[in-house]
Amino acid sequence: MKRIFVIISFLATVSAVAQNVNSVELEQQKLKQALTYGDKMVAANTMYSIIMLEGPKSVYKDSLAYLYFNDRNFISCFLVTNDILKNNPGNLDLMEMNAISLESMGATEKAVEAYQNLFTKTNNNYHAYKLAGLQFGMSKFEEAYATIKKADKLPDDGSVKITFQVNKNYNQNVGLKAAIAYLEGIIGENLNKKAEAKLSFERAIKLFPEFVLAKTKLDALNAEKKE
Repeated sequence: MKRIFVIISFLATVSAVAQNVNSVELEQQKLKQALTYGDKMVAANTMYSIIMLEGPKSVYKDSLAYLYFNDRNFISCFLVTNDILKNNPGNLDLMEMNAISLESMGATEKAVEAYQNLFTKTNNNYHAYKLAGLQFGMSKFEEAYATIKKADKLPDDGSVKITFQVNKNYNQNVGLKAAIAYLEGIIGENLNKKAEAKLSFERAIKLFPEFVLAKTKLDALNAEKKE
């Protein structure tokens, strides 16, 4: 009798597992169709269903984070990435999405912590640039200056562009190295390091000759010196 019970229990377990697999496959097909049709709401709901079926370690949590990030739903992206990073703290892509989400939400202090943690792991000049910008925004000028100096010394592959708003009708895409030099000049000005700031703006223009904002800052410093 006991043997029969064990067999029945085993068959019931196998049946439940098979049903779960079939359910996951069905939801995956549904997800594929939703993404094909660009229906992000259905795609997100389907990912939730798959996560519930697969459990908390489902890789679809990552997919959900990317979906929210690409849709600029930064609050949801932060909540998902924060949850995943508790068990997988070394995932650099998720750490970056988490930091960007915090920055976009206006949680500056938390964003600084996130970028500091990210920069420690990547030693990436873009992450250092973002960190310095946030520190500058919080009026932590000495910290920002030290960070941007580090960013300037790090290698750059030329792939990252920074968008600056010149006026309400015109934006300018500038190479990261030039943007780093410009930010270094801005921070230097706030620390009353006028000579160093001038050199930074000159370097920014040398790296990107059409850099409107850097030219404006340099002209202002030169005019101030003449007075």
